[in-house]
Amino acid sequence: MTYQRTGLDAVATALQEMADGGEVVNLILARRDSDSEDLGALCAQASSLGVEVIEVSDNDISRMAVGVVVGQNIPEALALVGRTPNGSLEEVLARGGLVWLLHGITYTGNAGFSVRTAEISGADAVIIDGEFSHDERRTAERQSVRAHRFIPTLWLESSEVVTAAKAAGFRVLAIEDVGVVEPWDCDLTGDILCVVGSERHGVPQWLLESADDIIRLPMTGFVPSYNLQVAVSVVALEALRQRR
Repeated sequence: MTYQRTGLDAVATALQEMADGGEVVNLILARRDSDSEDLGALCAQASSLGVEVIEVSDNDISRMAVGVVVGQNIPEALALVGRTPNGSLEEVLARGGLVWLLHGITYTGNAGFSVRTAEISGADAVIIDGEFSHDERRTAERQSVRAHRFIPTLWLESSEVVTAAKAAGFRVLAIEDVGVVEPWDCDLTGDILCVVGSERHGVPQWLLESADDIIRLPMTGFVPSYNLQVAVSVVALEALRQRR
């Protein structure tokens, strides 16, 4: 089951289940230009339950809808369930799950791509330690296809994050070419903090020494390094496979 409920009927069912004490609906996206009375009633019900409703364009909702061809049969609404899309570091760690830490990265494209990959692969939060200006952070959010709206995305120092994660019982898994275990041979279930390092310097020694395991992607080519985006993608998909 994905985090998304697609279409009026599915969203209405999710809201009713929430009203009956079931899984919480955390966010609803509704078509901005719709004149559907059913959608209006659904949004009113959502508001009465304290669920945030965001009006979005047809293009936005069509692009994000699961199993829908872009521009065709555009659903009236989408709902996010199963993941709270915001929160402090303490709140994120208290919920548990899979959290990504991007240490020292310098390219907005890598930050944005990683947020998008983490969100779609079912992670619970992304934390970025990078010297980005306000405008650069906004650029990274745009490059994530605004996936940051649907997953907690925090900007914090790595030392604070690692210390707090360990205190909360998380295992720390670094991804680096000095690793001794391949992703599919590493336990990626439970509460874990997955760490990737900067494009130039990788994961620093102090953080490697803090890790419970160091994951190495297998390589047979001449150039001994994958792009950061590839490392995130490979481990994210293997984590999804194991956790699903």
